[in-house]
Amino acid sequence: MKLLLSDRELPAELVKRGDYKYISLVQKKIHNCTGCFGCWVRTPGKCVIRDDATEIYPLIAQSEKLIYVSRIYLGSYDIPMKIMLERAIPVQKAFIRIHGGETHHVQRDVKEKEAVIIGYGNLSEKEKNLFENLVERNAKNMSFKRWRISFVEENEVDEAVIKELDLWEN
Repeated sequence: MKLLLSDRELPAELVKRGDYKYISLVQKKIHNCTGCFGCWVRTPGKCVIRDDATEIYPLIAQSEKLIYVSRIYLGSYDIPMKIMLERAIPVQKAFIRIHGGETHHVQRDVKEKEAVIIGYGNLSEKEKNLFENLVERNAKNMSFKRWRISFVEENEVDEAVIKELDLWEN
């Protein structure tokens, strides 16, 4: 499965192309993770908060290719994407493994994936470097076998998404 997850609304003509699932976080009601670890203890693999995130994190886990579109804020994903990714913790188990010489959580039926992160905003080199380090660290917990970050200005987002979707089709 291919997944396009965006923290901003993308034009309808853009998102109706190709064979992939598009999710706009703008249209979803997603609460903050409370840190209760119910998804590990009380309801393993399922978040105890009943909102739209419960539909999305299984799609992230099962995607083989994905594109995240997110504003970058202070070297991290901005609030909508950050909240969603934090709510994806049920795809991991509480148990720890050694992966690439580091400790990481054991995955719960998560497919290896190719990922492209389109980060937008008026970014300094320091913010870009910080974000690159964040994605590199997260890649191991998110089962990215390959990933690439494309930094663009806000007015270039649609064009960047089209470019990535064209690569999916070829």
